[in-house]
Amino acid sequence: MYVRNAWYVAAWDHEIGRNMLRRVILDEPVVLYRTLEGKPVALEDRCCHRQAPLSMGKLLGNIVQCPYHGLQFDTAGACVKIPSQDRIPPSARVKSYPTVEKHHWIWIWPGDPAKADPALIEDFHWLGDAKWGWGGNYLHVDANYLLLVENLLDTTHLPFLHPDTLGTDAFARSEFEVAREGDRIRVSRWLMDKPPAPFHQQMGEFPEGMNVDRWQVTHYGPPSFVKLDVGSAPAGAGMRTAQDRSSRWMNMWNLNAITPETQTSAHYFFAQAYNFKLDQKWLADMLRNQIRDIFLQDMAMLKAQQVNIDLRPLPAPVNLGQDKAWVAMRQIVERLAKEEQQHMLDCAA
Repeated sequence: MYVRNAWYVAAWDHEIGRNMLRRVILDEPVVLYRTLEGKPVALEDRCCHRQAPLSMGKLLGNIVQCPYHGLQFDTAGACVKIPSQDRIPPSARVKSYPTVEKHHWIWIWPGDPAKADPALIEDFHWLGDAKWGWGGNYLHVDANYLLLVENLLDTTHLPFLHPDTLGTDAFARSEFEVAREGDRIRVSRWLMDKPPAPFHQQMGEFPEGMNVDRWQVTHYGPPSFVKLDVGSAPAGAGMRTAQDRSSRWMNMWNLNAITPETQTSAHYFFAQAYNFKLDQKWLADMLRNQIRDIFLQDMAMLKAQQVNIDLRPLPAPVNLGQDKAWVAMRQIVERLAKEEQQHMLDCAA
């Protein structure tokens, strides 16, 4: 179940150069590279002749040469040379995907190119804001992409998967509220006047024995973007409003862009943005690695879930009160995917 008319992250900006990078995105093989002028390009990584991966071939200026029989393709996907003959059939081309470089990510539009409006790219402005530092990374997910979105929307797992970093015993019963506005979901969690989680203690440098007010406000946008406003402040400091949270104490945004690879795998691009110690450059590298190590615990659980789902997809899961957000998320994605499919059928009729 994919929403194709959407922008997805295909790669970090530093991953793409004059090399050719292969990524499978929504079951489609894609080759990514930069032109001599530095513009990112995304083509179908499958020669129209015998389906050889173009990523195994060569870049000749801005032209991709197939490694098998030498067919050459321009940045629009059109075949411009066939070594064995002069005539180039009109159908000799590969798919070209709209791409945009923004927020240190290379974005790709797998759906109808006519609908690829860059204004629809999800807001991740923290990755280019001088008021915020950040450390980012990538993980491959051996599970369906929506399992990861669920994981980020329901964080009552923190005391159990991450007891040494993010979890405290009280967090599973923290005060929470789910709000929906159109196709966007907000999950607000509050844990007031409690000892800080180990990771928050480390980042906030709270005195030993001090209790804190902890917040975690999760924002979901379709099809698979999750942004978490997280932090802690001394108990009673008044952190209920976004303005207060971003101006004092230890505030971070955990930024997540999940791109489906196949029905049972995904690409996970994430960053941790922070508004403190901006003059200490080591912090970005530390967060990049520490958050990755925390998320590796999630990846192990998602992989185990996927194994069980593949063995027996039914019966339907038992939903709890804490599952309101991800149930709504799946309804949104399913509706958007079905609307796209129906539109395609209507156009073909």
